[in-house]
Amino acid sequence: MARSVDVLALLRQASPVTRREILKRAALGGISGPALMAMLRSDASAAPAGPAPRLRQRSQDGEPVQGGTLVLTGHQEIASLSPDDTGPTVHWVMITQIHNALVEMDENLQFNPVLAESLPEVSEDGLTYTFKLRQGVKFHDGEEFTSEDVKYTYEWYMNPDNAAINAADFAMVEAVEAPDPYTVIVRMKEPYAPFLARVASKFIVPAHYHSQVGETEYKGKPIGTGPFKLKEWRPAEYTEVEAFEDHFRGRPYLDAIREEVVPEPSVRAIGLETGEAHSSVWPLTPEDNIRLAEDSNFVVFVTSAFAVNHFPLNNKLPQLSDKRVRQAMMYAIDRETVIDEIFQGAAVVATSNLSPAMGDFYNPNVKEYPYDPDQANALLDEAGWVMGSDGVREKDGMKLSFVCTTITGDQTRRPEAELVQQYLKEVGIDMQLQEAPVATILEQLRKGEMDASLFNWTYGGDYADPDDGGTLRSDGGSNFSQFQNARVDELLDAGLREIDREKRIAIYHEIQEIIAEEVPFLFISYWDWYNIFSSKVKGLPESALVGDQIYAKAYQWWIEE
Repeated sequence: MARSVDVLALLRQASPVTRREILKRAALGGISGPALMAMLRSDASAAPAGPAPRLRQRSQDGEPVQGGTLVLTGHQEIASLSPDDTGPTVHWVMITQIHNALVEMDENLQFNPVLAESLPEVSEDGLTYTFKLRQGVKFHDGEEFTSEDVKYTYEWYMNPDNAAINAADFAMVEAVEAPDPYTVIVRMKEPYAPFLARVASKFIVPAHYHSQVGETEYKGKPIGTGPFKLKEWRPAEYTEVEAFEDHFRGRPYLDAIREEVVPEPSVRAIGLETGEAHSSVWPLTPEDNIRLAEDSNFVVFVTSAFAVNHFPLNNKLPQLSDKRVRQAMMYAIDRETVIDEIFQGAAVVATSNLSPAMGDFYNPNVKEYPYDPDQANALLDEAGWVMGSDGVREKDGMKLSFVCTTITGDQTRRPEAELVQQYLKEVGIDMQLQEAPVATILEQLRKGEMDASLFNWTYGGDYADPDDGGTLRSDGGSNFSQFQNARVDELLDAGLREIDREKRIAIYHEIQEIIAEEVPFLFISYWDWYNIFSSKVKGLPESALVGDQIYAKAYQWWIEE
């Protein structure tokens, strides 16, 4: 006989880890999904209220101090240090220490010249961009940076034989010229609205070195112009970079930066509190985020995420190929409860691919999916999926079952997957769970070899630009859901060409309408993003609109014991 479980009483005294156990025990105890979810919602009042302020007040920083190692922690392995692999946050934080771009966006969405002396000169027809480069800039091996390195980097992305992840960003580039060592001319096929965000912001690799070793070896042995150079790379353990004495902006104050791989958010929180780490590049548990935001020993930035928390779904998988099934899944999931229970209310429900942080580019008037199990069941019935005796729907001898692979050790999102698993089970959908390293997940999703996963990614919003052909185009390098839509492809191309802001807004509004209708992936929420720093870290910016970009300024920081 099934045992009775008092879920509500347990939840009121539960830690984030034990909440996962409660869900399992509830299932073993025979408590139905709706009853369990009702209990979860009734306890929502116990959650802390609202996000912390954008930036806590702090005392004025003193004079910079030379020396010390900044210790960061991340949630997953650092599988690559190549500029073509900046997607995962743990990659980006270290890649930006090693490399520079002609132009870089700061934490407040401003584009600033870095390897270029100034922002580019643009021809009246918008087809030609001319950069004057800084002189005397050196790579970590002592070789001088010149226009040939820019030409080589851009042409590497443009070469289809390289199958670059970011190749779509260069689709509008006609040619790259290097008329002299310190001038670069980029000629476009058509006007290209996100040029600064997509092309000029790509990190530059040394032509003499990258062409010799190749991209595969470069991933673990990069050489850039950045303020720090690689010291040691152990993907599953840590990556350490050390100060580059000849950096063109001057030697950084820090001697080194070390990013350690610590999957468990509770352990990352302990590291911050004991002083063993200075910052976590990936958010902690919502409870710890909110708690440390109120602690005067920390400086905390809270920003609105551009990346959507979502379940990529392989649209080519027979059981997931019908949009009615994907729509049913959206109706079956109570996303408000997911946000309240898993993320302590520190998120907003996603309506499509773009975040509300995108301002006018965000379209709030799209098809919505309120929690409605009856509508979910009706759609599944209409699609021909019949409930089986085991509680799993069937059609033509096939079970409505698939595997969702979460990131190994991801204690923040694994409970989310378990809660969604319960919701889907209630309407006859069997979502199995397993784990794999993030590098494996990204590789298999891109190849269409995985059913589904769960992570955060931008589908428009990188560098505050609404385009993301890399994830939404039929041939996108990170089209994780194998989504194919000719109209979206057409709109994405038009959005790149359109310079008029109002017309461009209309284009991306229509894209969001299509994504909301087709549901190529399950869009769950946009997080309030917490970047937490020990108060010993000095030189931090006064404010930030984008949390990840803060780490690009690490060359300006110092540690005050």
